[in-house]
Amino acid sequence: MDAYIVAATRTAGGRKGGRLAGFHPVDLSALLLDELLDRCGSPSIEVEDVIFGCVTQIGEQSANIARGAILASRLPLSVPGTTVDRQCGSSQQALHFAAQAIMSGCMDVVIAGGVESMSRVPLGSSVFLAKQEGFGGPLSPKILERFGEQGRFSQFTGAEQVARKYGLARPALDAFALESHQRAARATRRGAFNREIFPLKVTGEDGQEVSHEADEGIRFDANLEAISEVKLLADGGCLTAATSSQICDGAAAVMLASERAISRYELQPLARIRETGVLGGDPVIMLEAPIPATQATLRKAGLGIGDIDLYEVNEAFASIPLAWAQALGADRDRMNVNGGAISLGHPLGASGAKLMTTLVHALVEKDKHLGLLTMCEGGGMANVTIVERV
Repeated sequence: MDAYIVAATRTAGGRKGGRLAGFHPVDLSALLLDELLDRCGSPSIEVEDVIFGCVTQIGEQSANIARGAILASRLPLSVPGTTVDRQCGSSQQALHFAAQAIMSGCMDVVIAGGVESMSRVPLGSSVFLAKQEGFGGPLSPKILERFGEQGRFSQFTGAEQVARKYGLARPALDAFALESHQRAARATRRGAFNREIFPLKVTGEDGQEVSHEADEGIRFDANLEAISEVKLLADGGCLTAATSSQICDGAAAVMLASERAISRYELQPLARIRETGVLGGDPVIMLEAPIPATQATLRKAGLGIGDIDLYEVNEAFASIPLAWAQALGADRDRMNVNGGAISLGHPLGASGAKLMTTLVHALVEKDKHLGLLTMCEGGGMANVTIVERV
C-alpha cells in the first residue's frame, strides 16, 4: 500500500528572540495542525495519529508535545499523539513512522511534523539542567570506555573532520554559505515559499500586528567579504558561525494518507513516498552518515543519484552537503535550490518536516518528478526519504 503526502506546511523561520519567540511551542504546533485540516479540504477527515519530532524535550517542550498540540488544536480529543527524538532528523523520522503506518495498512490518515522553539527552550538545556541538578548526562562509562576521549562526541568536531576528510577548505565553505543566502533570497523574492508557509500574526516591536511570512534568517545583502571575516569556531579549523546552520524557531507538518483515504475524502496528493531509509554510522565523525545512508536507500529503490531531480541535504554545517555531493557525484545545481539551514535556519526537531515541505512544493513549482531528503543527526545517524510527485 502506498502513502501519499496530501498537505504540507511550515512556519517561516524565526531568528533567536525574533518574531516567533512569543509563541508557546505547543500553540505554534497546534496552529499548523489546524492549517493542515484547512488545506486538505475535507471537513470530515479522520486523523488517526499525530507524530511530532522535538529534540529538546524539557519545559515547554516536555510531556509529549504532540499530544499537547492536539489538545490546543481543533482535532478531536480522541486523536492520540506521540513525540519522537532522532536528534536533527526527528520530524523526518516522524514522517517515516507515519508512512509506515499507512503502508502497512494499519492506518489511513496520519499527521507527521515537528517543532523547536530554540528561543524559549535553548539547545542542550535538557542535558545542562539535568547535570546542574545532579542527574548526570547521557555519556555512560561504557561509551567512554569504548571510545575514549573521542566518546565526548561533538557535532562541531565531526563537521571539521568531514571537511578535512573531503578536502574542503574555508573558501569553499564560505562560498557555499553565500550561495545559500542568495538562493533563499531569490526564492523569497519570487514567492517560491508562498504556498508552503503558513503566515502568522505577530505583534511587532512597535506594538503593531504584522504577518510573519518570510524567513528571518536570510541575509539579502550577504557578500563573500563579510562571510570570510567571521571568526573561526576553533583554532586551526575552517568552520564559522556563517558556515553553520542558524538557531531558529519553527514548526512544520505534513498530512499523509492512503489511497483509500484519498478516495474517501477526495484529497489531492502532492507526492508519493517512494522509499525510506535510516542508518547509523561512526558517532565520532558523526555527520558523515547521510552519505552511506543515501547510497543504501538509492540501492533499495533501484535508483541512481542521477535519477533524482531535486535534493534537500540539511545544511547543519557547510561541509556536510558539500561532502555529500562530492561523495555521491551529485549535481549541486539540484541541491538545496531554495537555500538551506545556513540561510533559512535549522529548528532542530522541525527541520525534517520543514525540508520535506519545501521539497514537495519545489517539485510542483519546477515540474520535477523525484526528490530526495537527507540529514545528518546527533549520534552518527541519517534518515533518507525519496518522494515522487503525483
